Amino acid sequence: MYQTLIYSVAGPVATITFNRPDRLNTIVPPMPDDFQDAMTRATRDPEVKVIVVRGAGRSFCAGYDFGGGFQHWGDQMNTDGKWDAGKDFVMATAPSEAPTQKFMSMWRSPKPVIAQIHGWCLGGGSEMALGADFVIASEDARIGTPYARMWGCHLSGMWIYRLGLTKAKEYALTGKPVSGAQAAEIGLINKAVPFAELEDEVSRLAQQLSSIPVSQLSAMKLIVNQAYENMGLASTQMLGPILDGLMRNTPEALEFIELAEQQGVSAMVKVRDEPFGDYSTAPKEEQPDPNNVIIP
Repeated sequence: MYQTLIYSVAGPVATITFNRPDRLNTIVPPMPDDFQDAMTRATRDPEVKVIVVRGAGRSFCAGYDFGGGFQHWGDQMNTDGKWDAGKDFVMATAPSEAPTQKFMSMWRSPKPVIAQIHGWCLGGGSEMALGADFVIASEDARIGTPYARMWGCHLSGMWIYRLGLTKAKEYALTGKPVSGAQAAEIGLINKAVPFAELEDEVSRLAQQLSSIPVSQLSAMKLIVNQAYENMGLASTQMLGPILDGLMRNTPEALEFIELAEQQGVSAMVKVRDEPFGDYSTAPKEEQPDPNNVIIP
């Protein structure tokens, strides 16, 4: 039924598994639409009480697929082959069009959502994952926003709302990643465990939550979410994607994409990340273990 994910239900738990493992589950159309539809199915299913979101293969989600300079989204952002700022901001902000808002359907669902993170969880993938109610990661996972250095801006704002001012500024202005273990230490996520224990940990939490009436879960989720809505979450989520469009089209950003087209994405990533020595330029022991694989 879905092109980019697998939807399954076992007892009171629905599982949404991103299923582009050969591309590290990077985001392309129609993934946001598939995700929103799957969330709607789980929300409407009276048997489902908890929703788990995870990724197949060796990563949760490595962000938006910008191969070819974001051409997957060309019709929504370009006119006559050139960037159209008007189209871009409409796509970025209209609830019916905005990928960020479609992924935030997990925030709006009255049912609790657990994000199960392993491998790479980057850029738009991290923005999406942090919209879940619980985030549990493998200790060796890497969560980060490389777009902070070039070609993007916070989209959902959840990095900001989950961290205090000091850490929010630190990660926003450097784009440096954190391991799953570090993310738990700074309060970005709920918990980190060894990869071998990840699925059991998520299953245990899902079963515990399933013992609580759905109405009770929904009430507690709503009151917490509303507090953050009152802090201006919607305004942040409008501004962030607009700034993201601008940052994808500065002179430096266009040079960035030209380099990727001429020499490959790896060359572009090296220029961006080598000064920091992280992401793919980090030593292997500071990257996710490629042998940690989720098989749907």
